[in-house]
Amino acid sequence: MHSLLTHSFVYSLCSLSAFGVKIPFSVHPSSPIDHTTTHVARQSSSNGSVPVGNTQNAFYYTNITLGSRAISVMLDTGSSDLWVTGSVPGAQDTGKSLTLSYAVGNAAGDIYTAPFQFDGYSVDNQAFLLVANTSTFSTNIHAEGYDGLIGLGPNSGSSIYKKLSGDSGNNAFNRVFQQNPSSSNDYITLMLNRKGDPGSQITGQFTISEVVPGFENITQQPQLAVEKVYEVTDEDQHWQILTDKNDGIIGPDGQPIQVSSIVPKAPDGQLVAVLDSGFTLPQVPRSMSDAIYGRVQGAEWSTSSQAWLVPCGQLINVTFNFGGVSYPIHPLDVSSSDFGVTFSNGNPACLGTFQPISSAFSLLGEYDMILGMAFLRNTYTLINFGNLVQGGSNSNNPYVQLLSLTNEAAAVQDFIQVRTNGQNLINSAQYALLPASQEQHSPESAAEKKAQYEEEVLSRWPYILAGCLVFVILLVSYCVWRCCCRRKRLAKKKAAQQKAGILPGGNNNGPYAPLQDSQSTATLVMQPMRGSTIDFKEEHGKDVFARSP
Repeated sequence: MHSLLTHSFVYSLCSLSAFGVKIPFSVHPSSPIDHTTTHVARQSSSNGSVPVGNTQNAFYYTNITLGSRAISVMLDTGSSDLWVTGSVPGAQDTGKSLTLSYAVGNAAGDIYTAPFQFDGYSVDNQAFLLVANTSTFSTNIHAEGYDGLIGLGPNSGSSIYKKLSGDSGNNAFNRVFQQNPSSSNDYITLMLNRKGDPGSQITGQFTISEVVPGFENITQQPQLAVEKVYEVTDEDQHWQILTDKNDGIIGPDGQPIQVSSIVPKAPDGQLVAVLDSGFTLPQVPRSMSDAIYGRVQGAEWSTSSQAWLVPCGQLINVTFNFGGVSYPIHPLDVSSSDFGVTFSNGNPACLGTFQPISSAFSLLGEYDMILGMAFLRNTYTLINFGNLVQGGSNSNNPYVQLLSLTNEAAAVQDFIQVRTNGQNLINSAQYALLPASQEQHSPESAAEKKAQYEEEVLSRWPYILAGCLVFVILLVSYCVWRCCCRRKRLAKKKAAQQKAGILPGGNNNGPYAPLQDSQSTATLVMQPMRGSTIDFKEEHGKDVFARSP
């Protein structure tokens, strides 16, 4: 999806395509971010995993080699293309150009090919977009630690793949898995660390076809099926999974948050969630965001930030359930002190990270929420591409496995140390939740209501189309049936008339048969009374038409 810092605004730069979400605030690190000139993490670790860099919990990046150049790229499970800035030695121009549109600007340039290396894997002539001009971006991505983006999503979502023919058009990971003789290992794993967490021992790591040592138990976790989108819109296919039925999300009061899915084919009581490492803030239905933050004392809705602001000392519990397993969210991830926001009175505030999905609607109704970095820091994530590898030998369906990384008791202690200077105030009256009847609700704009209505219509287009086709078929069938019935009635009527002798060809035995003379029909011919006045004169001796003398 799309996720960048923009002039004092954080955006999501990785692509749920045109639905990149704007988050109007900036990251304020507690200490200066130190970047080297090349902004690259070390090439690989001894255990086969690749280290993942972290810019203040807002961007995660790693190293690739393109041509002979080492480039730091943002890791994005929500898109499928590779693009870089600068120059790539030995790259070959394909003669094709492309523009990828993001909320923060356009990544435009020419499509090149070059040798690609990553985590010990090599691909010849890998296609990528060389972005020569980054002036349209609202931020300096180089200053944030990376010079490009690598999409980890399904190949069907790649714009480069659609532009080029042949294997070189396939995205990098599709081509890596095409070379993999063991189709059962067509997977990647991702682990994101949390800065500012004194108790965390997690380091950012990325692997291909193997797991991080010490976390082998991930392969024993439930295999969560990747929900497929409609075939005609498979370019919008993402790594999306279903929450558990009726208790997919547990709110701060320990009760399930009940939200209806906008996905027409989602089972009752379940929501479709996209796993997207390109979104800094998870995007959730508005009613869910309200349920998380609306009962916090002193909470404010920020119109400028389009997010909830809460007191930094407020510990908020949120848990997600997938496949019968609970995944608690670290309280340092439920609200963040990294954005420098303040309440309306000017006092410091923390940002509610589960932001309403107002500007990231799935217009085709293919997902309900986007679980970004604030969620993914709490899980070790394995994504098996399965039969989504184009040209691969794996016929199995793709799936996701999640291993929880958050210990609830330890997370509470981390929160107390960081947010309340070691004082345990979480049970004090000032941090007690308000009654449900006093829950605040964030406003829904007219534009959002319109977008929601459009989504409700567009998300059901297959059913609308099917309904129209059924209607047309029924209408045509009805017309054909009426025509057939009319022809049958006319045929029966004609047969009845013929039987009655009314029409030629009948047996004329009916009561209305015409009278016939036993003699020739010539006797029925009318004879003329007289032929002329001459005949009259001869008969009566005078001309009746002569004038009197």
